[in-house]
Amino acid sequence: MTAGSRRWPRVLIALALLLAVGIVMRHAALRAAGRLLIVDEPVGRADAIVVPTWAGDAGAIEAADLVHNGVSGAIGVLGAPPTEAERELSRRGIRHQDEAADLIELLHSLGVPNAEVIPWGAGGTEGEGLALASWCGQRHLQSIVVVSAPDHSRRVRRVLRRSMGRGSTRLAIRSARHAPFDPDGWWETHDGLRIGIVELEKLLLDVIRHPLS
Repeated sequence: MTAGSRRWPRVLIALALLLAVGIVMRHAALRAAGRLLIVDEPVGRADAIVVPTWAGDAGAIEAADLVHNGVSGAIGVLGAPPTEAERELSRRGIRHQDEAADLIELLHSLGVPNAEVIPWGAGGTEGEGLALASWCGQRHLQSIVVVSAPDHSRRVRRVLRRSMGRGSTRLAIRSARHAPFDPDGWWETHDGLRIGIVELEKLLLDVIRHPLS
């Protein structure tokens, strides 16, 4: 066996080790990116719990669990402005149950009878923050817990703190535990990859636009 032929197994082993290290480092970076999206703050007693409709069924479950654990008995459901189709149905006198009503019905099924809709007009997440600030101010709420989908949670905290201003209402973000987003493997499924990329882009854009938030 020549010296050159003896070197080949060692070269192949070295390449295999480099490949393995590269895979581990890539997965570690992807996991770190997934966890960067998530905020889950300590939750104590609060004046109210807020669950946006986009938090979905997992948000309703989390909010109901918070109620049953004694965090608060008051729940506000943050809906969305009516769509053009919903306005047209209303104009025609046709009853249509929107996402907020669906979520309130689900909360009732989960043993939470006292949920109300927080009205707001438009403006995306910034508009949600303004509506939430107004709702808290009208009720003189000192503290609220906002239930979020995990992949939204860090960006939502930034936007809500910015749009609600430095008022007297303390804000805590709770990530819904039963949501489908997996920070440790989000890139392994088509839906997870799509959600992760979109939310990372939105978070990066928010940081660039509002670096001091």
